[in-house]
Amino acid sequence: MHDIEPYQNWQNKYTPESDKNSPFYAKNINRNIYSNSVYGYLIHPGWDEFGSETLYLKVLYADYDNLFVIIELLGEWNDCINNDIMFLKRKVIDKFIKSGIDKFLIIGENVLNFHFSGDEYYDEWYQDIENGWIACINFRKHVLDEFSKIKIDYYLIFGGDLDELIWRNNSPQKLYNTVSEIIKHRIG
Repeated sequence: MHDIEPYQNWQNKYTPESDKNSPFYAKNINRNIYSNSVYGYLIHPGWDEFGSETLYLKVLYADYDNLFVIIELLGEWNDCINNDIMFLKRKVIDKFIKSGIDKFLIIGENVLNFHFSGDEYYDEWYQDIENGWIACINFRKHVLDEFSKIKIDYYLIFGGDLDELIWRNNSPQKLYNTVSEIIKHRIG
């Protein structure tokens, strides 16, 4: 797992360490120290911790004019034991919402498992972004099956074209535009 790095090709456009609105503002990253782990396997130091023992993230891009943020996840999303959604909402999402962000692109191809506990924080997140949305991009099929089983699609948008989106070849703005169009067609 230490070979899985967060996407880095947009660092010339944005870094969370230099964004005063980011929860990771002024964070020093030592790319030589591997200290965090998932399932006992060390992970790349480029992933940011936010309170979970098994889920890490990287804010890849934030656009305060168009009010969206792109976040990549790695690990096990476990609300049952670790209450990951609470940590994600309180330590990361709330900070961006306070800065006006209301559209969240969550890239989940490196989310290995999902364990649901309750929908309170998902509902709160949804209520906090009245005109926005939360799009789940490229999550694994078994994770999406769990999302569907618990009917979390009331809060999160996933499935269809969002499941196999080729996003690395795009600029952040183009990815946002593509996802926004997919969502408009669904809601529209």
